[in-house]
Formats: sequence, structure tokens, C-alpha cells
Amino acid sequence: MAHGDMSFFSRPSSSAVKISAPTSDEPSSPKPSKKDNTQRQCRNILIYGHCKFQDKGCIYYHPPRDAPSPAPPDSPTPGPALPAQAVNAPVFVPKINPGSPTPAAAVPASIQQQSSISSDSSSEQSASQPQADFQSEQAATSDGEQYDPYNPYSYPSHGGEASDEGGQVLSMNPYDMPPGYDTATLDPFYAPSMTYHSQPLNYHLYSLPRPDTLTHRYFVSDDIREELQRRSETIHTVPPPGLGLPEELQGYHTLVPLETISADRRKFGNWYSTVYRATNSSDGVTYVLRRAENFRLTQPIALTRIEAWSRLRHPNLVSVHEAFTTRAFNDSSLVVVYDDHPNAQTLYDAHIKAKPPQYQGGRLQAQSNRIAERTLWSYIIQIANAIKAVHDAGLAVRLIDATKILVTGKNRVRLGSCGIVDVLMYDMPAEIAFLQQDDLTMLGGLIIQLCSGTLGAMNHLQKAVEALGRNYSSDLKSVVLFLISKPGTHKTVGQLFDMIGSRLLTELDESQNAVDRLESELMSELENGRLVRLLCKFGFINERPEHNHETRWSETGDRYIVKLFRDYVFHQVDEVGRPVVNLTHVLTCLNKLDAGTDERIMLVSRDEQSCLVVSYREVKACIESAFSELTRS
Repeated sequence: MAHGDMSFFSRPSSSAVKISAPTSDEPSSPKPSKKDNTQRQCRNILIYGHCKFQDKGCIYYHPPRDAPSPAPPDSPTPGPALPAQAVNAPVFVPKINPGSPTPAAAVPASIQQQSSISSDSSSEQSASQPQADFQSEQAATSDGEQYDPYNPYSYPSHGGEASDEGGQVLSMNPYDMPPGYDTATLDPFYAPSMTYHSQPLNYHLYSLPRPDTLTHRYFVSDDIREELQRRSETIHTVPPPGLGLPEELQGYHTLVPLETISADRRKFGNWYSTVYRATNSSDGVTYVLRRAENFRLTQPIALTRIEAWSRLRHPNLVSVHEAFTTRAFNDSSLVVVYDDHPNAQTLYDAHIKAKPPQYQGGRLQAQSNRIAERTLWSYIIQIANAIKAVHDAGLAVRLIDATKILVTGKNRVRLGSCGIVDVLMYDMPAEIAFLQQDDLTMLGGLIIQLCSGTLGAMNHLQKAVEALGRNYSSDLKSVVLFLISKPGTHKTVGQLFDMIGSRLLTELDESQNAVDRLESELMSELENGRLVRLLCKFGFINERPEHNHETRWSETGDRYIVKLFRDYVFHQVDEVGRPVVNLTHVLTCLNKLDAGTDERIMLVSRDEQSCLVVSYREVKACIESAFSELTRS
């Protein structure tokens, strides 16, 4: 937040107009106050140009309707007529303590200045007009129903519109658009003929809430929100007591095991391996630590392989960060640090591991592990893409196994446990070309395992290939046969992409559609950050007990307008006094406030005795001025 001068007073002069209800001391019917009442001209003639009580017992002097209004005999000539705004619109000032600022400070200076200029210009205009104008205006309304400016359900006749001073402006088309409206930009449903220049001062909003089918536009869809919430909950889990895990490990703490610690653990060659989730003390981010137990590092140069992997970033690889050895587990262990993908599953758990039976049609039936061919092609393309990136970097994956490949989203796979084999097998070097050929062979075996639904499918290769040909297309069978064929110069990942062909375009389309869907979901949350910042400013300003030893700071000056706007947004009621809980209204008002539009709204005091007509731009300036004052102190 900038700390410059954001005061409301540095803005252009406000065009806000003060509106006040009629004072209680104004009589509803004329009453004699002096002996020469019959010689005094009626005040309604001076203000409105006519008197509603002229023929109903008003005792004051009324000029004849067929002649200009002369001054009554033996009475001084009346001065220029005062506008109704200057007569009946005193400045609303909330009650303040003796130590508070002067009443003039309760209203921004720009609004007071504009009101003063408006009153002076109106007085000068009235002084220059002849008295005969009132007679012509009175004649224009004498034939029809008279317009009562204090009746919110009374409208002026089509022969004239009520002006700001309470008189009549003749020869005005009631179907013309108000100033500032462009008919070309309006919705065709709202015809110009439905617009009037004078509207009753109804400050309540009577709008229906948005239909239930559109409520998702405000927030992220429930499915994505639930998935993200589950991931967040998983990240913040703590380990059960009694595991004997170290409290701190090379800058990582809060270790949580992600695999069961039992005798059936899988091995990396001759080493047992365990996976933990831990939080980094430097950045507070969670990572996955894969520990190879009882490994003695004889050549420290072997860790340079991890440095090469740490420079490789790919969307279908679980990124490698660092590796180190430790004795915190009461042995010599190798630990490799990877990115954390909460709630991820391995391909084995997602598609090969037997699932418990479920009730279908009232009967308990086993679930099939067969994978759709479209999903298989997506897996093949993603894994092949990751293999190509590794080979281009001069490395080899060396571990393509269903238990080490993660499914991190819907049909999104990543190769995991990369680099650790290079350290464990550093003492047994091999040619990189041979290792890269072996990567393609392992990919073919993985496809056969997924199609057959068992890890031992490669032990019965002929039957597995025949079953694959019966259940899937010939193109998929051709790819598998190419991958498990003998190594050769023709067997490269580039040749694999040539065989896949047009399915790459299908995968690209699906990827772009997924990005579009996520962007659409993100758009629904786009405004939330801005609106939260606005609401925080409201919380800092409204109802503040005191500021700079001023107990009524939040009730005076610009802060009073902010308070009235808060009531306008959140505290509206309908015609029977029920609270209006309308999220559409709240978001619309806050968005207009953040944009600072020139649209005007009416802010009404809680006692409904005074009103302020201000624009969103002016309210925004008041908020910035008050918040800037808080930040400077």
C-alpha cells in the first residue's frame, strides 16, 4: 500500500449532493404567527411558485394567477427566491463530543465546497429571473394534478419535470435518456421509455439472488476445492508417536513415513528403502525423502550424479533437489530429496493392486482393473516424453516400474525415484547408450503389466501379448513389440514418437483443454484477493474505538461516509424490515468500489433523516484517505 498523500481532499471537487428530510418545525398547514399575516406573501409561492393550500384556508397573501405576482401593499419588496436546497437542506452532522472536531469536519470539505458553490449559483440565477416565471409555472400545473415533492409515490406530470429546487421545468421530454447514458450501450431489454428523470428516494435494494445454477461462478468448483483441501490436510499431518524418528535431519523436520515399515518392503537392489515426508526449515515447504538403509558411500563423487538430476526440470518427472548421507537412523543411510506431491498414487496402487469388491445391483461384485486404451496412450506419451528429456540431458532413467511412477492428478503421471540408482550403482558403471535402450525395454514391460493387470506378466510374455492384442488396438500392440524388441540403432525414443503419430495431437488437445478448465476455475477466484483487501480496510476503519486520542474518529469526516457505505452494502433490509442477504449485491458493490466508477449511490443515515449522494470514486477516495491516515500514524 502506497504511503503517499491519498487524501480525499487532493481529489477533484466532489459532486455529492446533500439531501435531507423536511424539518419537523415546518408546519404541515399554515398557522397565523403575526397580525399582518394577510399582508405577507406566502412562502410557498417564493419557493415552489404555487401554494397547495391557497384555496384551502391559507391566510397568507397569494398573487392573482392571471397577472404577475406584485408585492403586497405596505410590505417591503421580497428578496430573490431561495432554492429549496438552501432552505430545507441543513448539513447533517453526527453528534460529537466537545473534544471532537467541529461539525464541518463531519462532511468532506470537497462536498461542503460543492454544496456552497451550488447554493450561491442558484441564488444568483433566482435573482436574475423575473417574478413572472412563478406565475407561468403555476399555470402549467394548475390544470393537472399537483406534484408533491415530499410524496415518494407522486410523480410530476408529463408537461414538466420537477427541478432540484422543487419547481417545474417545462418542455422536457420524459422519455429522453438522462445525461451520461449512451443508448447504444444499453441492453435492448431496457427500453429508453422506461426511464424517468425524477425517481422516489428508495434506497433499499430489491433484487433476487443469482440462480443456484450460477453460484459456482463465485468460487472454485467443489471437486477441485475438495481435492486441494485434502492435499493441504495431508501436508499438515503429524507422525504417530513411538516411531523413533529423528526430530531433525539435515535441516528437515517433522518426518512422516509414507510407506508401511514392514518386512515386505521393496528393495533397490540389495537395499531396503523407506519414504518420508518432511518440512524444510529454510523455506517451510514439504519434501519427500527417500532413504536407502544401510548404505555406505565409498566414493563421495557419486553424489555429483544427483547434481546433474537436480538441474533437470520436466512436467513428467518428480524433481530431484539434493542428496546426503546420515546416521540419524542409527545406521549409515543415503537420503535423496524430491518434490512432494500430496495424495499421489503409484501406478501399481491405481491400476494393478486388487481392489475390494463393491455392491452393484444388490450383489457383491469384484472390480475390474482394466485400463481404457485412451488412458494407456496418455500414459505412454507422458512417460516417453519424460524419457526423451532424460536422454537429451545425457542421463538414463534406469528405473521404470509401476511402484515408482506416481499418478499426481487425473491421468497425470510422473517418473519418481530418479537419480538414486545412479548413486547406489556407481561402483558398477555401464555405457549410457545401453542404459537408454534398457529404458525403452522397461517401458514396454510396464505397458504389458498395465494391460494384463499383474506385475508378473513378463514371466508369460507370449500369453500377455496375445491378451493385449485381443483387448486393445493393433497400434498399441505394435508399440509394445517395438519397445521389447532387441536393442539396436533403430530403437530410439524418437522412433517411438513417429509410431505414436496423431495421438500426440490428441494428447496436446487434452492438455490445452485441461489448462482452459483450470484457468476458468481460477477466474472465479480472481476477485477474491482484491475483495479481501477491501474488507480488511473496512475492518481497520469502521467502528474503531479511537485514533490519536479521538474517540469518535470513525464517526467523523471521511470515515462517516465509509460507515454509511458499509451499511449500504451489508445492512440493507427489504420493505418489511427483513435483512437482505444477497451475495450478488455485495460483490457488485465491492467490485465497483475497487474500480472507482463514477456511478452514484445514495447513502442514508441510520436515523433516515439525512442522505448523501456520492459516487463510488468518492467513497474509494474516502477509504484510501482514512486507511492512509492509519498507516502513517
